[in-house]
Amino acid sequence: MSRQKIVAGNWKMNKSLQDAKTLVEMITNQVNDFDEVTKIIIPPFPYLNAVGEQLASKENFYLGAQNCHTNASGAFTGEVSANMLSSVGCHYVLVGHSERRQYFKEKEADFILKIKEALKNNISPIFVLVKPFTNVKPIIILK
Repeated sequence: MSRQKIVAGNWKMNKSLQDAKTLVEMITNQVNDFDEVTKIIIPPFPYLNAVGEQLASKENFYLGAQNCHTNASGAFTGEVSANMLSSVGCHYVLVGHSERRQYFKEKEADFILKIKEALKNNISPIFVLVKPFTNVKPIIILK
């Protein structure tokens, strides 16, 4: 059995909307020949809809989100639920990123809740495993 080949790009908190659209155009034109590779674009939240529209007609390109909340809804200003992400066409979501651990003090219990929310909404979580004292950050995608 061969492993699924995946390339994912997380833009973090970078790019303007126009820069994002230009980058998606460049990426989809330059790497479209790699049919055996699943390509996941993970832009900042404000650009999900625009980037999703650009990816809609592209084969093996998928939209991902940088994070989701542990709850389905509620009074969580500035947060985004997995249901919201699903409604704009996200197929993947990052969970457990080192920056979420470092700056927002997220822990394993948070990641479990986020993974459950993602799966409930038909989004594949990309769980980032962070090993102390290494630069290697392997990922696991759950389906």
